[in-house]
Amino acid sequence: MTAKSDFIALSLCILTVSDTRTAHNDTSGDYLRDAVAAAGHRLHERAICRDDRYRLRAIVSAWLADVGVNGIIVTGGTGFTGRDSTPEAISPLLDKEMPGFGEMFRVLSYEEIGTSTLQSRAFAGLANDKFIFCLPGSTSACRTAWEKLISHQLDARTKPCNLAGLMPRLREAPP
Repeated sequence: MTAKSDFIALSLCILTVSDTRTAHNDTSGDYLRDAVAAAGHRLHERAICRDDRYRLRAIVSAWLADVGVNGIIVTGGTGFTGRDSTPEAISPLLDKEMPGFGEMFRVLSYEEIGTSTLQSRAFAGLANDKFIFCLPGSTSACRTAWEKLISHQLDARTKPCNLAGLMPRLREAPP
């Protein structure tokens, strides 16, 4: 068993939801990839998917079934306009919701973008012992979520509690 004060490198997936982003202009996905690596975690897989709830659900479901994945970060599709359907696609997959994440994200975003944060449907939860964070598609929103919330919760050294320390597969992993 790993001591509670030790860092645990997680294996994470990043999904960008967009009808317009490509590998060449996915600044949000690039930011998250770099932030994950800088924090000492591993990128398991990265994908870009059009905003189609069934395709989104299929990609995330495959990652949830993969024993090598500890968590998933989705960027995009959380607004109210156009084809935004990330909440409708991912929420049915959750075993447990984490209401505090969306609430806290909107509080932090309010300091940056004012009442426009009301249009964010950012959320998080747990599915098959893996966390899922669903963020807006802007790079600044991803930066806010990563730097002020997610990075701390994915660090087993964060006290008094963190998500990394809650994951059963990690607690049972050999040193």
